[in-house]
Amino acid sequence: MANHHSVALPKGMVRVVTTDRADGDFAVRRAQPGFDQVREAIHTGPWSWLRQVHGDNVIVVDGPGDEAGATGDAVVTSQFDTPIAVTTADCAPVVLIGTTAVGVVHAGWKGLMADVISATALVLDEMGATPLETYLGPCIQPANYEFSTADLDAVAGRFGAQVRSETLGGTPALDMTAAVAAACVEVNWPAPTRPPCTSAPHLFSHRTRGDAGRQTTVAWIEAVR
Repeated sequence: MANHHSVALPKGMVRVVTTDRADGDFAVRRAQPGFDQVREAIHTGPWSWLRQVHGDNVIVVDGPGDEAGATGDAVVTSQFDTPIAVTTADCAPVVLIGTTAVGVVHAGWKGLMADVISATALVLDEMGATPLETYLGPCIQPANYEFSTADLDAVAGRFGAQVRSETLGGTPALDMTAAVAAACVEVNWPAPTRPPCTSAPHLFSHRTRGDAGRQTTVAWIEAVR
């Protein structure tokens, strides 16, 4: 079932939920029966979600449901009770939690190379949010992430040799967690801890099983009463 994470703010509380297979399929498709109910089981009311393209566009949301379906790979809000979400199967769902705002990022390797994390951190900084924590949801781990040598050289050239790893079969692999950590530290956000691998049977993984389903990572700021 869903993993819940909370971080206290000076005025409020950030709630983060990452789902798994038991919570349903959060992939956005046309005419998907019961999809609103799947979301409402996690957080009632309108969500702000994205049409993800592995780029660096950051969407700022000012109220529940604002910019729903916008094209981008990161969504940010400073408003209370405004759920913002990305969906993933193997890419990294990254939550940047600041003192006055929160950002949720869809970070595949192409998005990392496009500097989507630094773009999000810049928006949060402009909103006056001081870094508190980086939360990283389930993503593919190197044991199951064979990667081309040329692309691995490019990512290592950008984020350092620590992103190089090997699969269980001994072939070159990308360590997404290490790449996310390097991208965060570069812009003065804390490095996240290593999350579960999406190859686990309770999670969706396109790479290891060809799954079409997606888990979601959704965050919102809750007022403390």
